[in-house]
Amino acid sequence: MRLKPEQLSASLQKRLVPVYLITGDEPLQMGELADAIRKTARQQGYESREVISVDNGFAWGQLSFSANSLSLFAEKKIIDLRIPSGAPGVDGSKALIAYCERLPEDNLLLITAGKIASSAFKSRWLETVDKTGIIVQVWPLESHDLLRWLQQRMQQRGLSTEPEGIKILASKIEGNLLAAAQEIEKLYVLYGEGKLSAQQILDVVADSSRYDVFKLVDALLAQDIDRIVKILFGLQAEGMAAPVVLWALTREARMLIKIRQALSQGQSKDVVFKSNQIWDKRRPLVDNALIRLTENVLNKILTLGAKADRQIKGQQQGDAWESMLEICLKFASVEIGN
Repeated sequence: MRLKPEQLSASLQKRLVPVYLITGDEPLQMGELADAIRKTARQQGYESREVISVDNGFAWGQLSFSANSLSLFAEKKIIDLRIPSGAPGVDGSKALIAYCERLPEDNLLLITAGKIASSAFKSRWLETVDKTGIIVQVWPLESHDLLRWLQQRMQQRGLSTEPEGIKILASKIEGNLLAAAQEIEKLYVLYGEGKLSAQQILDVVADSSRYDVFKLVDALLAQDIDRIVKILFGLQAEGMAAPVVLWALTREARMLIKIRQALSQGQSKDVVFKSNQIWDKRRPLVDNALIRLTENVLNKILTLGAKADRQIKGQQQGDAWESMLEICLKFASVEIGN
């Protein structure tokens, strides 16, 4: 069965099917659709999860082995199969057909795949998946669809704006939904729930390019102490809102934790980096940070972030900017006194 992305939620409320395929080249939508399936499955007793990443040299016998192996406590299991190329090849096609024709009991197969050509949907493996489960194709959003998505995304955060505000946001993010989600999160952090004017949206988006908190994050990962101090205090001097800076810092810590956990589950680094929008230019920085920063250190950064948040809100004594400097130094692995 084929569904549009916006139809999946209603389908999940009715029942789970044994096989799901999400395909496309828009990471944010694909990731959120997969999260929705996993969440529903967990609510229905699928406590165990195994991630299988298909890369060069992958042996498709692993799918059959995973499907037929029982967990220690005989739990229902999600098999999270990831095919970045979108093409399983001859062996993969045979393995997927065999799986669908003899569905293992108490397993749910979730396939996420790169963009699949229209002509490939006539292949037998896709026809078999179509008959057995649900296929969701994700397309980049454009024009009115993008404006509607932005409006809905803002509503999820308790935000609203006039049509002009939505158009300004759309013009700045240029179809990048991950960037859009980040901008909306910044608007929420800065203004809280409520209706925003077009000027407020323009001011925040303009701040991002003028002050560029993302350059601060890159300086942290590069351990460039002089640049860190210069950018951080430059942001403060130019009137950058402290909550936006703190948002950028804690977001990076959470992303690194997420990546570490995914890699520890055996997921391919290429797949994990792509799903988190880590492109070639930033890969060396993130690689280095993952080696230096343990999950314990990253959790300490988040604890400091909570302290800075309370200081910003006047709920705790102290200077939030000094706390954020401490966060930055921890990111850069600089030893500081208690």
